[in-house]
Amino acid sequence: MATVAATAALLLAACGGPAGVSGENNSTQGGGTSVETTMTVALITHSTPGDTFWDIVRKGAEAAAAKDGIELLYSSDPDGARQSQLVEQAIDQGVDGIIVTLAKPEAMSSAVQKAVDAGIPVFSINAGESAWEAMGVLAHFGQDEIVAGQAAGEKFNDLGAEHVLCVIQEQGHVGLESRCKGVSETLNGEMEIVYVTAADPTNIQSTITAKLQTDDSIDYVLTLGAPQAPIALDSINESGSSAKLATFDMNADVVAGLESGDLEFAVDQQPYLQGYLAVDSVWLSVNNANVIGGGKSVLTGPTIVTPDMAETLSTYVENGTR
Repeated sequence: MATVAATAALLLAACGGPAGVSGENNSTQGGGTSVETTMTVALITHSTPGDTFWDIVRKGAEAAAAKDGIELLYSSDPDGARQSQLVEQAIDQGVDGIIVTLAKPEAMSSAVQKAVDAGIPVFSINAGESAWEAMGVLAHFGQDEIVAGQAAGEKFNDLGAEHVLCVIQEQGHVGLESRCKGVSETLNGEMEIVYVTAADPTNIQSTITAKLQTDDSIDYVLTLGAPQAPIALDSINESGSSAKLATFDMNADVVAGLESGDLEFAVDQQPYLQGYLAVDSVWLSVNNANVIGGGKSVLTGPTIVTPDMAETLSTYVENGTR
């Protein structure tokens, strides 16, 4: 958290902008502040439709874009090959910067390299913490998914968990696999993985329900995305299991679950920061050749959010920024 705070302070210090540079609230019109649009940035993620996590990422990116005078072009596709095509389209459009997620690095490698070769500054967020540097990406903003999983495993130990079901909603996603791997590295009890399809709530619920009905030793279910948490809760209730629930990521349903006691904890990676810092970093790179991070990933998490913290965070969740 100290690293994130220091990074944010550096970015805020740049709000005046270098002398002679447009953007960063340098121009005013009427009585308010209006920012001249000086560049175009593409934000290309692997989001599935309806995933509230990416709404928060996008909101952070849009806030920084409005401040910096950037036209933000957002697109997404969970399929690695199609996401790669979106990167190539952004290159053909002549954007000034690209922000991308690297959930499937092998599929993205060629397109990212094409952007780098074209002289377009590329930054990554959220997924790809072990792949970004070798691909020529300037900096990465997100959490170390192994470390985040380890933190969840340690929390499970505090709760006395003996058998954790780790629910992966996108097979082949390196970050999700790393989360479960991290849990297994610190968990004193047993952990097993079940795969579901993020875009199919019926599949998620039926798969978790069937697993809980056939194995009553499972005492905790861990979902790896906020939209899957309430579905998993329905599965727990439907199966008659005594298992308890935890999740990665935050949204209004997760906060409500923490407040009601339906959720034991959530692992927050502060997605608003990922979008905001990446867009600001494009502006700094283009206008002042700045690169944040010193060759290391800029960590935005993890933070373990417990029920006693839910009320404090609820206002920000309602704002769509947590």
